[in-house]
Amino acid sequence: MAVIDTVDVRGRILDVTAALVLEHGVAGVAQRQIAEQVGIKAASLYHHFGSKNEIVEAVFRRGIDVMEHAWDEAAAAATGADQRTRLATHIRAHLSALFENGPYTAAHVTAFRTAPAEVRSAVVPMRDAYEARWTHLLSDLNLVDQPGLHRLTLFGAMNSSVEWFDTERGNLDELAEVIATQFWGRTL
Repeated sequence: MAVIDTVDVRGRILDVTAALVLEHGVAGVAQRQIAEQVGIKAASLYHHFGSKNEIVEAVFRRGIDVMEHAWDEAAAAATGADQRTRLATHIRAHLSALFENGPYTAAHVTAFRTAPAEVRSAVVPMRDAYEARWTHLLSDLNLVDQPGLHRLTLFGAMNSSVEWFDTERGNLDELAEVIATQFWGRTL
């Protein structure tokens, strides 16, 4: 009898769920579908997670973790840089989190609003902390009078790119530059 690595199975459950949520939304994903794609019985999901909501929450948390990690790397890379470079570096890092680190972040930003209230309320503190970093950056750069409102506008530009941008046809560096230029030009 083969020994199954439960950490690996848990990871596969999250990977599959993130991809399915990105494609179908939270409501469009059934536990049976997750289990089938992982290669386990549906009842076996309960060995790893208590519910579908718990799985989706873990996916969203991982997506936010990816954004936080990208932020930290951008902050280190942009230390001492001019204002525009700092902003552009963080924009590129956010896009990297969306497009270059698996489906977790993209699933989070596209499906959060339609996720069950229980899932949303569980991850809101993490989202708020990440968003506060952006608000602080915009305040620190002294670019705008209402950094919270401008952060939402900037997030709209970055996060909506998941719906239309194709990394096989376009370049993320160029997309980041376009967003930075548009934002920079509108805020000065």
